[in-house]
Amino acid sequence: MDGGAATQRAERLEGARTPGPRFGEEDRELSYGIYLRVPELLGLQTMLSDPPAHDELLFIVIHQAYELWFKQMLFELESIRSCLFDGDTRRARHYLRRVHSIDHLLIEQIPILETMSPQEFLEFRHNLAPASGFQSVQFREVECVSGLKEPGTAKRLGDLPEERARLQRRLEEPTLWDAFCHVMERHAFPMPAGEPDVRRDSLLRLARDEGTYTELFAVSESLLTHDELIASWRLRHVLMVERQIGSKTGTGGSTGVSYLKSTLDKRFYPELWDLRTYL
Repeated sequence: MDGGAATQRAERLEGARTPGPRFGEEDRELSYGIYLRVPELLGLQTMLSDPPAHDELLFIVIHQAYELWFKQMLFELESIRSCLFDGDTRRARHYLRRVHSIDHLLIEQIPILETMSPQEFLEFRHNLAPASGFQSVQFREVECVSGLKEPGTAKRLGDLPEERARLQRRLEEPTLWDAFCHVMERHAFPMPAGEPDVRRDSLLRLARDEGTYTELFAVSESLLTHDELIASWRLRHVLMVERQIGSKTGTGGSTGVSYLKSTLDKRFYPELWDLRTYL
């Protein structure tokens, strides 16, 4: 080996022993806290009770976490809707699995809230009026995008013009069910509006020939799982509220538990539930 080649080899070896900046170290201006806006996030839990009630922080954190997960769920539901309109059932099902995981998480947060006794809740509950969980516009948006449209909901929001406008836009948008019907039509399963017998026949043919239309049938089952999990969340939520306040009226003036019980039969995809009767 001549001297020049040996020198080049030595330089390469020296370069290998001298590491460059590691990934993420090139620009140290960004940090975990800055990227996630942690200081701002941790400054959003403002308690109203005076003196501070111990469990008010828990109540605020749980409900703020719910709103963050509703935001993520809406993002996923919108993506699923777009995938279905594009005929991409594989990706739609992938995102639906993520929605199922969020659904489970919503349910799993309830036992944390139930560690608060009714007496502890009553220490600060009076400060909440006239606010109410009914005013969670994002949850109403989840219902709309999933397939449950109730025009009267926007009116019941009262003097919240921005929230009413957001919900009104959702009421005018297509739903996941609209998108699923669209992809059914693409596979030669007629789903004409206003013709329930024709639609039922299409769904029955899909279910009875699931071996041929495996992916499409799997999407229908994934939609039903989302519906079932939200129904489970409604039930757990009703039981939690009844455990906390009994038959008291809600802080927003609703009838409380009796109103919540009236929501237990709500379904996003009644035609998929009805299908079971005819199989």
